[in-house]
Amino acid sequence: MTQHEIETDVVPEEKTKVKKPRRFKVIFHNDDFTTMEFVVHVLETIFHKSPAEAAQIMLRVHNDGAGVAGVYTREVAETKVETTIAVARREGHPLMVTMEPE
Repeated sequence: MTQHEIETDVVPEEKTKVKKPRRFKVIFHNDDFTTMEFVVHVLETIFHKSPAEAAQIMLRVHNDGAGVAGVYTREVAETKVETTIAVARREGHPLMVTMEPE
């Protein structure tokens, strides 16, 4: 076998691109009934935010009408939205939480 024959037998590796999973923002929406304390509590317990971070997000929701609690994979975002709404309803709060693609 000649050098040329050896080189032509080599098949280049196909490059496969691994697509990163789409990420989703979890958004808290302001209302006139849910207390600031409850929003901070949810951000600390369900979203594992520090007290300072939770207060900052809560103020953004209060002042701007909405605020991002975090960015997650679809499944995690869906779970956090569902859990937050369930806890809010159980506690008598109309808190609205949604998710949208990042």
